[in-house]
Order: sequence, then C-alpha cells, then structure tokens
Amino acid sequence: MEGATMSGPVDQRDQECRNEHLEGVELREGRQTQVGGLDVARVLPTKGRRTVGAWCFVDLIGPADAEKPDPLEVGPHPHIGLSTVTWLLEGEALHHDSLGTEQVIRPGQLNWMTAGHGIAHAELAARPPFRGVQMWVAQPEETRHGASDFVHHAELPQIELPTGTAQVIAGAVGDAASPARTDTPLIGLDMSLRRGTAVLETATTFEHAVVPLDGRVRVGPEVVEPGWLALVPAGIDELPLEVSDDARVLLLGGEPLGEPIQMWWNFVARDTAEITQAYREWQDRTGRFGETGSTLPRIDAPRPPWLRSEG
Repeated sequence: MEGATMSGPVDQRDQECRNEHLEGVELREGRQTQVGGLDVARVLPTKGRRTVGAWCFVDLIGPADAEKPDPLEVGPHPHIGLSTVTWLLEGEALHHDSLGTEQVIRPGQLNWMTAGHGIAHAELAARPPFRGVQMWVAQPEETRHGASDFVHHAELPQIELPTGTAQVIAGAVGDAASPARTDTPLIGLDMSLRRGTAVLETATTFEHAVVPLDGRVRVGPEVVEPGWLALVPAGIDELPLEVSDDARVLLLGGEPLGEPIQMWWNFVARDTAEITQAYREWQDRTGRFGETGSTLPRIDAPRPPWLRSEG
C-alpha cells in the first residue's frame, strides 16, 4: 500500500505558490488531560472530526518532569473495534495483554495491538522519564468482530528525506513499507526535519493530519505548534512541510474510513448497544476480554451516560 513519496527541495517562489494553493487546511488545538498519571495533549478526536483515515485517537503523552518524573501506570482495561499503536519518544514501557504478551517497548520500536471482538491490556513505564504517542486505528466492519492480535516490531524502515529522515510507522513510502498490520489504506510517518521544505507527493484519496512533536511546522498557509494538529483534506497531491528550525513531526493519514463510528471510553463501535454490551461484560468479568497478568489495579469502566437513568 503506497501512501506517499518524496520530492526534492523547492525554491522560495515555488514554495509560496504551493502554500497559496494548498486550501482547506484546518488547525485544531489539543485538549489537555491526564492518562496514567502523565499530562496528555489529546489532538484527535477533535471538535467535528473523529477520524483521519482510520486514525481515530492521538494522545501526545508527556514529557514528564525530569526531576520528579511521574510513572506511567495504566492498569488493565478493555478495547473493542480498534488497534492501539504505541510509539515512544523517550523512556521504556512494559506492555501486558490478555493474549499472554509481556513486551518492553523502546523508542523507535512499535507495538501494534488489534482488539477485534475484545482484548485487555495494561501499560507501565519501565524507565522514566517517559514521553510518547498513543494512537488508535478504527477497524472496518470486515475485521472489527475478529480475533485479537499483538505484534511488536523492533525495527522499522527509515527513509531519507530532502531535509531529514523519517521512520515508516504504517503504510509505505515508495519501496519502504512498515511491517505493521493495516486493515485500511494508511500512512504513518515520524519525520525529523531540518530547516527547509520537504514536499510529500501524497495519494489524492488520502486525508492527513500533521502533528508536531518538537518545533513548529508550516503546512501550506498555516503554522502548527506542538499540542495542535493540522487537518489536510483529501484531493491534494503535494503536501509541503516547511520548518525554520529543526522539528519532529508525525504525519498520519489514509483513505476515509467510510463508516460512521461511535467512540466511548476505550471502545470503538457503531452504536450504543454494542458499547453497552462491552461495558457490561467488562464490569461483570464475563471472560470476553480475558486477564492480563499485570499487577496494576484493574480499571473499572465509568457508567455510560445513557444508562445513568437506570440507577
């Protein structure tokens, strides 16, 4: 599945022309919250937009206080209908899941866990300070009721860009293809950019999100800072990314999912009935989600708002 290619540097006049003609880019500010004791900027979902391709959730986690780092501790909790994509920038984390997996992940490595009908997992920081990105990919109808799965990828392809390098988290850039499972056409890049402009030749059927991790990046006419994202609509065949200083940037994209989804707590479904069933089975410990083997306390689900009238 080919999602992007790279072209060379462009001169200033060409760049200004590209910026003027890149229409429809929207900036959105992330919402500040906490997960597992760490500060988080949640940039997706955002107001009026639940998905970019099949990407449906992006949390920028940390950085923790260097002098008094809080550990990441997320006890056993369930998922349905999605894949979790764990990407570290600093530190190490230990993953447990109900398939019997116990896996340490380090920066540059990828954990890709597919929930299907149901799975439970837990995350614990093994070496602080901790900083990373937690992402979800919504599964399509064809796979979301299937078996769960977990794969750890210790190495990912790295490509040279005109103004830096990139690791291919998902999808492909030319012949450099990520080994990660994708159920719909996706692209995911972690790009380290030097001063200048990199132009991605993108698939016109893909919509994209540009998520700065360090530094600012200009996306067409808009400047995006960490804690924000830029939404880029489908129909664009060239995406210029301009930085004035060194920057690290995520590019996430894919073909629109084409299916309405409903997200609540840790579940991605199609309606409240499915979510209610998953909620009750987790609370009742029916065995649908299994046991993780983690020593962290199990996380109970909050009561769905549509059930609160039942008392």
